[in-house]
Amino acid sequence: MAPTPCPFLWLNDQLLPADSPAIMAQDRGFLLGDGLFETMQLRHGAAPRLEAHLARLEDGCHTLRLPFPGRDTIRQALPHLMAANSLTDGSARLTLTRGPGPRGLAPPVRPHTTLLITTAPPSEQSATPVRLHVSTQRRDRQAVLNRVKSLNALPAILARMEAREKGADDALWLTHEGEIAEATAASFLALLDRQIVTPPLSAGILPGISRGRLLSAGLCTERLLTEADIPKFQGAWLITALSLTPVAAIGTQALPLQPEQTGRLRHFLYDAS
Repeated sequence: MAPTPCPFLWLNDQLLPADSPAIMAQDRGFLLGDGLFETMQLRHGAAPRLEAHLARLEDGCHTLRLPFPGRDTIRQALPHLMAANSLTDGSARLTLTRGPGPRGLAPPVRPHTTLLITTAPPSEQSATPVRLHVSTQRRDRQAVLNRVKSLNALPAILARMEAREKGADDALWLTHEGEIAEATAASFLALLDRQIVTPPLSAGILPGISRGRLLSAGLCTERLLTEADIPKFQGAWLITALSLTPVAAIGTQALPLQPEQTGRLRHFLYDAS
């Protein structure tokens, strides 16, 4: 087995070899998906959007009634882990579970959370344009888990598998009311009437960090979008904390790639200091 490019991980309060056993067999994150995660960009030896990710994590902890580990704990762990892995650029994934517990769904009265942080070097793969399949699943706008980065990704996994079976790269979720929501692991942007727009939070979507930055900067606006709008799109993109990916087609509808807009958005999100 090839050595990992990041030989260390952070577990609770210490560095450990990345190939050592780390998670207890009774951990509810492993057994039940009872937890949250955040994936963030690392640049020039720091996590430039760390506070936004910590704020969302803390909100998610409140929603799941999950003890929050404290911002200082994470702020102090990241530099130690990056230094141990000789990493200045790339990404970090923070995973927080409710920790070990008894059998069954009921959580322990006083949970002992598990905090796991791993890092990865920059991806060498370019964000090539993708084709989207309109999923047969439908998003419940009122579902509380839409608003948190839950460890339970089975709906997204099934939607992605369905998309691959249809010859697409990813799935686009609609609500039961026919509104466009998001992709399986990314926020959705579209160019419509010469304006970059994104579905509102009322469509049951995750409050994406990159999406929020574009809104704050006035580079896109919220707009209710439906499946009937797809033929009108002059372009579309998927965005995450780590990448912006042009959409080449949604179903049978081909879309222009808009390289100038893509470059401008990518520079703002990932390259600008």
